[in-house]
Amino acid sequence: MKLHELQPAEGSKHRRRRVGRGIAAGQGKTAGRGTKGQRARTGRGIKPYFEGGQLPLVRRLPHNRGFTNIFHVEYNVVNLGALDAKFEAGARVTPEILAERGLVRSPENVKILGNGTLTKPLTIQAHAFSASAKEKIVAAGGTVETIGQ
Repeated sequence: MKLHELQPAEGSKHRRRRVGRGIAAGQGKTAGRGTKGQRARTGRGIKPYFEGGQLPLVRRLPHNRGFTNIFHVEYNVVNLGALDAKFEAGARVTPEILAERGLVRSPENVKILGNGTLTKPLTIQAHAFSASAKEKIVAAGGTVETIGQ
């Protein structure tokens, strides 16, 4: 087969329908638009949101103000009280271990909060700490290690 021998499959090509060219052409008079009405007129412009005069959906919904901060970091939070219950004195706590023990869903972006009491000295690694959590960890004889800074 050569390039000049290529042609489309039989019946795949159709002639363009020329409407409004008289009764004999088959699409004369109203040219396939039916009779009267907005859709039969030339230059009709029904906007995509137009619902026949009913208040459109986009106008019925409340206008949400404000914005979404694209730099906002969503943390997986753990309270000190939970750490005190799950770890022995002198243990090293990392985000991976917290995820294994079911204290956080994933080891990414872990933040330790100061809710509860810490009675054991722990070495805690996390991406962020609240000020009260740092104070309580140091007061209990533990150390704070911030990851990724």
